[in-house]
Amino acid sequence: MPDIKPIAVRLPDDMQAKYVNMVRVTHTPGEFILDFTAILPGVTDAKVDARIILSPLGFKLMQQAVSENLRRYEATFGEIRLPTGGHSLAEDLFRGPGEQEPPKQGQ
Repeated sequence: MPDIKPIAVRLPDDMQAKYVNMVRVTHTPGEFILDFTAILPGVTDAKVDARIILSPLGFKLMQQAVSENLRRYEATFGEIRLPTGGHSLAEDLFRGPGEQEPPKQGQ
């Protein structure tokens, strides 16, 4: 078996990091499309900051890499807990300043 040498990955000097808190994932028979954006409270029109297109195999390999890194992160820093209750993650993230949690049905 031949030796596999790691690939050197370099970032361009002018590359700017972007903060995103949402990714929309869509697919066709031949590709997965990931649109990254930042959604902020009160914003009704979010601009896609980056679009990544992957083959199904590339997407599956990325999913495995992300899952493995998440497992390592939680082993080091503890479990990342998702909000629970009768509301969605979006409601937790984008409740406006001073807005209270909506009353539960029957209250």
